[in-house]
This record gives sequence, C-alpha cells and structure tokens, in this order.
Amino acid sequence: MTPAPRGLVRLLNTAGGRVLCLAGEIDAATVDSHLQRYGREPMPVEAIDAGSVTGLSAPALDLVLDHLDAADRAGRPVRVRRSPAVERLLAGADR
Repeated sequence: MTPAPRGLVRLLNTAGGRVLCLAGEIDAATVDSHLQRYGREPMPVEAIDAGSVTGLSAPALDLVLDHLDAADRAGRPVRVRRSPAVERLLAGADR
C-alpha cells in the first residue's frame, strides 16, 4: 500500500489569475505527480502560494524556481506567499 502524500501541488484558476499552490511536505513523488498532470514546462502564473509549506524537497524547490525564472524571462511579476521553510530555502537560492 502506498502511503498517502504529505503535501500537494496544484494549479488553481482564481479571480486574480492562475496560482501555483503548494502545501505541506512537498516531496519528489508529489512533484512527479504534478509534472505528470501538467507537464514539465512552467505554467504562466500570477502568484505562488507556498504559505502552508512545511518542507520542500530539492525537486520542489526546482519547481518553484523554474516558475519564478519563467516569469522573470517573460517580464511578468509573480507574487509569492512564503512559509518560513520556503523563505529559508529561497534565501539560500538567492531569491
């Protein structure tokens, strides 16, 4: 029996635009599930909500950074809501 995931990654369409939402402990399996559903290319997003993240695996950090980099290249500002765990990781990634 496969253990239940401890985190989630979803793309939500909101009144303010598309939001990449992350919550809980985001492990590699959670990221793989997201990539299988949405593909490897970062989606255009207006915001990233990672305010409820308790931990990010290396693939999860890469996912967030890929979306931020794609927005940067397109000249689109992206609002980022960060939990303390995400703040520490993004600070270490020079973000």
